[in-house]
Amino acid sequence: MNRTAAAAGGWASCRFAHYFVVCGLDSETGLEPDDGAGESFEQSPIRRSFKSKVLVHYPENTDRNPFNKDAVNMLCMPRGLSFRTQADILDPQFHSFTLASDEGTRSYGFVHTFYEEVTSPQIITAMQTLYQMHHVEHHSSSSASSPSSSSSSASSPSTSSMDSLASSLEESDAESLAGVSGCLGCAGSFDPARDILYVSKALCLVTPLPFLQASRQFLAQLHQAVTSQTPPPLPLESYIHNILYEVPLPPPGRSLRFHGVQGPIMCQRPGPEELPLGDYPLGEAFSLLGVDNMVKLLTCALLETQVLLYSQDYQHLMTVAEGITTLLFPFQWQHIYLPIISTPLHHLLDAPVPFLMGIQRRDGAERSSLHLPHEANLCFVDIDNHCVEAPEDLPLFPDQTELIQELSEVLLHFGLPPQGGMSTKPTTSTTSSATHLSSLVLEDLMEDRRNGNLGGEELAVLERLQALARRCGGGKISEGRKTLGHVFEEEEEGLMAAKLNIQLREVFAVRFAAMFGRYEEFVIHSTLDLDSWLSNREGTISFDKGSFLSVQPATHLHFLSQFLETSMFSSFVDGKVISRWADREPLQQLFDNRLERERMYDTGDEDSHDHPFRKCSSFFESAQATERRLMKADHTAIHPHLLDMKIGQGRHYPGYFPKLQADVLGQAQNTNKWSSRVTPSRRSEPKRSTVTDHSGVDSEHRQKHTFIRRALRQSKILDPSLQAVTQTHKEFVDELLSECRLKTKRMLMERMGKECVELGQGEASITGLQENTLIHGLCDLLERTWGHGLQIKQGKSALWSHLLHYQAAQGKLEAPAESPGVELSACSGSNCSDQRTFDEGALLLRGSLIQDVRFIQTMSDSLSEVGQARAWIHLALEKKMLSQHLKELLTNQELLRQLYKSHAFLLCEEEREQFLFHLLSLNTVDYLCFTRVFTSVCIPYRVVIIPMKKLSIAMATVNPWVCVSGELGDSGVKQIPKNTQEIFFQCKNLGRLSTLQLGVQENSGLLAKCLIDCVMVYNEITGHIYKFPCGRWLGKGVGDGSLERVLIGQLVSPGTEEDAGRWTGTPPELASPSQSVRTVLGSLGNRSRMHSVEVQEDMREAANNLVKHFHKPEQERGNLTVLLCGEGGLVLALEKFLLHGFKSNRLFQRNVFVWDFVEKSVVSMETADQMGDLHGSTLTKGPPCDSLCHYVSAINASSRNIGKEGKFQLFVCLGIRDRLLSQWLPLLAECSLTARTYEEGALLRDRATVHSLCRILQTLNEFSFNLEAALVKGVDL
Repeated sequence: MNRTAAAAGGWASCRFAHYFVVCGLDSETGLEPDDGAGESFEQSPIRRSFKSKVLVHYPENTDRNPFNKDAVNMLCMPRGLSFRTQADILDPQFHSFTLASDEGTRSYGFVHTFYEEVTSPQIITAMQTLYQMHHVEHHSSSSASSPSSSSSSASSPSTSSMDSLASSLEESDAESLAGVSGCLGCAGSFDPARDILYVSKALCLVTPLPFLQASRQFLAQLHQAVTSQTPPPLPLESYIHNILYEVPLPPPGRSLRFHGVQGPIMCQRPGPEELPLGDYPLGEAFSLLGVDNMVKLLTCALLETQVLLYSQDYQHLMTVAEGITTLLFPFQWQHIYLPIISTPLHHLLDAPVPFLMGIQRRDGAERSSLHLPHEANLCFVDIDNHCVEAPEDLPLFPDQTELIQELSEVLLHFGLPPQGGMSTKPTTSTTSSATHLSSLVLEDLMEDRRNGNLGGEELAVLERLQALARRCGGGKISEGRKTLGHVFEEEEEGLMAAKLNIQLREVFAVRFAAMFGRYEEFVIHSTLDLDSWLSNREGTISFDKGSFLSVQPATHLHFLSQFLETSMFSSFVDGKVISRWADREPLQQLFDNRLERERMYDTGDEDSHDHPFRKCSSFFESAQATERRLMKADHTAIHPHLLDMKIGQGRHYPGYFPKLQADVLGQAQNTNKWSSRVTPSRRSEPKRSTVTDHSGVDSEHRQKHTFIRRALRQSKILDPSLQAVTQTHKEFVDELLSECRLKTKRMLMERMGKECVELGQGEASITGLQENTLIHGLCDLLERTWGHGLQIKQGKSALWSHLLHYQAAQGKLEAPAESPGVELSACSGSNCSDQRTFDEGALLLRGSLIQDVRFIQTMSDSLSEVGQARAWIHLALEKKMLSQHLKELLTNQELLRQLYKSHAFLLCEEEREQFLFHLLSLNTVDYLCFTRVFTSVCIPYRVVIIPMKKLSIAMATVNPWVCVSGELGDSGVKQIPKNTQEIFFQCKNLGRLSTLQLGVQENSGLLAKCLIDCVMVYNEITGHIYKFPCGRWLGKGVGDGSLERVLIGQLVSPGTEEDAGRWTGTPPELASPSQSVRTVLGSLGNRSRMHSVEVQEDMREAANNLVKHFHKPEQERGNLTVLLCGEGGLVLALEKFLLHGFKSNRLFQRNVFVWDFVEKSVVSMETADQMGDLHGSTLTKGPPCDSLCHYVSAINASSRNIGKEGKFQLFVCLGIRDRLLSQWLPLLAECSLTARTYEEGALLRDRATVHSLCRILQTLNEFSFNLEAALVKGVDL
């Protein structure tokens, strides 16, 4: 018994159709108003929607695909029942839909909707009563203009009391009723005496695969048999039973012919090495939207934005949705997929997760009438108006221009305009869709030809007849029937549509193969067994994204960096990892096989960086197999036959779909008798079917993996009951929380890349592009979170709208000048410059939530609401205040209840707290996302000069100036007023600060001198602090006599309470000098005792850091100036090298400077050159010696008074930039002055050490050093 049931279940999975369904009006329950349709009761009853029901469905159920009655009814008749009269258009309509089981298996429904005359007197009377009530109320409200009258129309009459409504009308309404007859005949009127009432009925076929054309023909033929005055050859039950139980799925790579009521129907299925079945006409989708819009829409789908389709035609929604998901090969859409949602399901538009959904445009409805809670990441597709509104900052698809050109050529080849907007074939199913031949002789011949029953001569005659019919147009055979030419024309159109589908899909398949042809090289297999991998899935990185991006063309990076973060790509990689232990999924196996074939025929060894765009060349090969299958059937299914029906059953009533006999359709009859005629090839390949699951252990592993990917069950999503809606939004809340946890964890792991590598996790580094991508994903997550359950939509950004509401609620809409701090102003270009000083103890602008919002508002008028919200998120993240700001925003409970529905995420306290906790973890890493993204904004800076504690009084005698430089430019010279140690100014964003020029005026006099400990620079917007250590004198007659210093900055991580001093007007004074100060002020004797090994190690380390800097991707490189001039930089290392073994005959061992030695060496060389004829010289004359003398002279001739240390720093920087430093060092070593100046054991006198150092410096010659302007200003070399 169990074996029989199992066999039946296996056979059911191989059937062409799972269910046959009839939906319509249930005369027993009567009219039930569809309250969820969202229609106004001001409409005439004849124009309102009423609840439909599933009248019958066969079979009752199948094991693997249980019948979802409510979902099928909702999708068959999304707008419920529609009533019409003979004055209305009664053309039948066709649309399709898709259903997903809880296991993720997808099935397709094809619906033929037609109008059938209402014969029930109760329904006719109820409609008449409703119309009379509507007329009375409408007449009363228009005559009295009473607002209260409309309230009575809002309540719908109950079904049980429908018959007594007419008698309950008051006598005062009699006159109004008398006027009803005067309105009869107009739109929406109904009078049983003169009008015939029709109601919609739907015939539906549910199939496991998208056999669109075959199912459409079968249903159309079924309806044609109903409307025909002549009864069909067999009862309708025979045809329905045949397609449900006796027509199998065509085997992969084969075609199948089966029989409808009026004639044969063909379907085919691609082979294992062909693209999966895609029967929806891509040509129609491209015609509806155009090539540009379709590529834009596909980009949105690939990046998993929220996609909302909008059209008056249900089939257009399905055509575009299926077209897009078909083009995703080899990837699959992982989120909510509902191309058709009815009005009761419009709450799903609140979904804070990626989705692809479609809603119907009501008659006369405008785009602005839609209530969309959040649009920051929404792609809105208005199919009827050929418009696609994509999210902001959508990256271009790789090689988009070339791709559009190639697609346009394909469409033009098939006679379709690339710009789209053309009127496509209507989706009405008329009698012309049936492939019926009226001539009995020709019909028999065609039937025999399709069944393969014609001999060679007969077949040749028929082919000549067909060719003649094509040339002559066929000629009319009989009145009201198709011509032979029309039949051939339809077959030709179907074949051309199939070819177009294949060619368009191949274009995209080739593009994905080119982009991901080497993806397997970057898959990381980190575990030994599947269970370990599944249990640690979230903590395991399965793809080396950084390395993959590093070999991609630069123009592709913006798109690819975002695509690699999608669930679609993660699922694809997961499938590859799981394939080590289980069979690969069919789509992935097909893609891998195509890549393998591509590599076999690809003899070139081209680099991905400059790989040219390559057109698809497999058009004709792919189309030939499909054409062969469609031209000649490989298999023919069993013909419909008489069933064991009782006498009198199956009678034909023209115009009325009969009541089907459940006893013959509930299950297969005579299974053994008829299944024996099924061709063996149709039953022998169930394992190759894409709808069957793997068995055994593989199936269990697949189910675990599938459960991970699909958390939301479509059966629950399609349930409009209040309990199901509440549960659905609870699942949305859980998914948001999970996504937040995963995103923050990913951001932390990527940001702390080095630590992750040491632990065996993650990539070695993260590029700036990847970081921007992760932050973009965080912005999208916050927008979707704030859009969930929003009551009133105001603007495209839900988060920014909430911030503005909070700002208004705080009552601080006045000018920011009232708050302590400075007034911020927007600036453009480099003209923004404002400076002011502060009284002692004046409070500076501290970045509160409201002040940050105000600053974003002053940034630029060109920022949209979405852009402003993203700017605010970037700023809060950089300040490490994101979690704190959002927590403050959510403290206003009254505002939250006013803005959000009860199921909103922000009203779930426990989940909200966990959400904020995950965001708080981002404070453990540093971001410069605002500084580096919003480069044109005006930033206020504060510069504080901190002198040595004991000599701070000397600041009163100087009049210093500063010039701050960063990655994006410099501030220009800013003069600090006398008797102050700080200055405040605003200028265009400088980026991350790198250098600071500090100086005093030339005419300041000998008393203008001070010992500077450091200079602190505060970014008053982002809260970043930069420290520029100095530890040297500034002024004439002291130290090296420098009037200007070039200081190298370092970013100081902002503290909490410990850093409170930075917000006061009094700068914090350091109690002791820094390590650099002690080094500079150290005695010469200490320097002479430096170990040679340490000096050489410092030199190698400095050069090695520079080499690593240039081998990193450009987005990842740090500050070159720091590596040259900062602590541990090349300048300091070379200075230590030249100071090693330096002699001193001075009594008090005052400081000596390397620049003195360099200057004297140049003088010695020039003197030796002039007197070389008398004394001779060991120096080699030539360009190196000339360049050394020239550079030293130019540095000394500079107008800048940067002192001896500054000159030596400039000397090293220019030498390394111009690749001369490695040539200058031997000249200094061989100079005659060296022996007198250095001790015997000095490194500079050791030829082997000098030669080794020169080799180290020569390795730097292959790199291009771009020095900051602050380092080389005033020297023209």
